[in-house]
Amino acid sequence: MNRRQLALTSVSLLLALALGWWGRALLSEGPTMQSSVGSSLDGPCPGGAAALYWKAPMDPNFVRDAPGKSPMGMDLVPECPTGGGEMSDGGVFIEANTIQNIGVRTIPVERRDLVRAVRAVGRVAYDERRITHVHTKVRGWVEELFIDYVGQQVERGQPLLEIYSPELVTTQEELLLAARYRTATQKSPFEDVRGGGKSLLSAAKRRLALWDIPDRDIERLLETGEVKRTLTLYAPAGGVVTRLGVRSGMKVEPNSNLYTIADLSRVWVLADIYEYELPWIELGQQATVELSYLPGESMRTEITYISPFLDPKTRTTEIRLELDNSAGKLKPEMFGNTLIEGSPRQDVLAIPTEAVIRSGTRTVAMVALGDGRFEPREIELGLDTGDGWLEIRGGLREGEDVVVSGQFLIDSESKFQEAFGKLLAPALTPAKGESAEPQAPAPTASDGNRPASSMEME
Repeated sequence: MNRRQLALTSVSLLLALALGWWGRALLSEGPTMQSSVGSSLDGPCPGGAAALYWKAPMDPNFVRDAPGKSPMGMDLVPECPTGGGEMSDGGVFIEANTIQNIGVRTIPVERRDLVRAVRAVGRVAYDERRITHVHTKVRGWVEELFIDYVGQQVERGQPLLEIYSPELVTTQEELLLAARYRTATQKSPFEDVRGGGKSLLSAAKRRLALWDIPDRDIERLLETGEVKRTLTLYAPAGGVVTRLGVRSGMKVEPNSNLYTIADLSRVWVLADIYEYELPWIELGQQATVELSYLPGESMRTEITYISPFLDPKTRTTEIRLELDNSAGKLKPEMFGNTLIEGSPRQDVLAIPTEAVIRSGTRTVAMVALGDGRFEPREIELGLDTGDGWLEIRGGLREGEDVVVSGQFLIDSESKFQEAFGKLLAPALTPAKGESAEPQAPAPTASDGNRPASSMEME
C-alpha cells in the first residue's frame, strides 16, 4: 500500500511540473506577440521609436528581433537607435549612467582671439657685417707683433704689427729721389721738364699710398729723408680678435689673413624654423629672446631676415634676429630660447585640441545634442595655436557642445551602431506584399549573428 501511494505521489509531481512548464511557455509567447504588434504603434524607445533589436541584460551576445526571455529567464531589453529627435547617420544615444561611467565632458564652441606663437632655439652669432680681415699688400717678414693673442680687444687705428719689406725700402728711396728731382727741375725754363718732376713725385707717393702707408708717414719721410726699414699695420676697425694668423718672424704674403677682428657691439641670434611653421613667420614680427644664464631678463627684437631656402638635412629655415650688445653680455655661440609672436586672429570659432578626432582621411568632432544624444560632425580646421586651441572654419556653430573626454568611446559606439543598423535593416524590413507579423526568433550572436557593442564590452 505504501508503495502504491508513493508511486501515485511521484506521478502527480511529474504532471504538475509538466503543466507548469507548458503554462510558462504559453504565458511567455502571449506577451511577446502582443509587444511585437504594439511596438509598431508605440515603440519601447523614447518618443515611441521602434527598437533596433532586443538583447539579454546579462548577456549582450544574446540578440532577438522581438521581445522575449533570455536563457536566464530575464526580460529582453530594447536597443534604441536614438534618444529621440533627428540625428544624422552615425548618431548614438547613451544612457545617463553610462555617460557618467565613461567620464564624458563637454565644452561649448566659443569665439576667442587666437595667436600662433612659434618657439625655437636660438644661437648667438657674430654680425657678419661687422667682421674685418687684415691683410698686408706687400711681401715681407714680421718684425714685431703688438696684438698677439685671440680675444684681445683692439681699437680702430691701433698698431697691430711691423713688417720688414725690401720692396717698401726700395719704394721709399724712389720717393726721396723723385722729391730731389722735382726740386732740381723747379727752375727749369722748360715746362715739360718741370711737369716731369712733379709727375714722378706724385707716382711715388701714390705707390706708397696703395700699400696702405699713412699720409703722415709719407710726409715724415719727405721731411726727414730717413727711410724706414719696417711698415706698421694699423687696425682698420675696432673689436675683438677672433683669429690670429701670424707670429713673429713669419713671412707674409698679400693673400695672408693676418687678423680677423669682430665688432661685438651688435650681434645676431639665429634660429631654425620647421617648414610647417613658415606660414606664421614674416619679416618684422616681434620676438623675445631669453638666455638661461640671464634668468628673468628678456630681450625684445624683430625678425630681420628669413632664409630663402631650407636646409636639406634638417628641413628647417634659418631666421635672423638682431640684438644690441653694448654691455657685452651676449657672447657668440650662446644658446637661448626665442618666442616669435604671430599676428592675432580675432573673434574666431575655436575648440580645444582634445575635442578633435583625426582618422587620417577626415577630421571629426563629437557633438552633444542633449538628452544623451551624440552626433559625429566632420569639421574644417584653421589655425593651430600650439597651446591647445584650434580654429574652426566649418562644421560647427557657436554655442554647440563638443565632447572633450570620452569621445573616442562614443565614436566607436556610433560606428558600431551605424554598421549594425545597416546589417539588420534588410532582415527587419518586410518584403513587398508580406505582413509585419513577428517572425521566428533570430539566431543568437553565439551562432555568428553579431558581437557585443563597444560600450558593452568595455
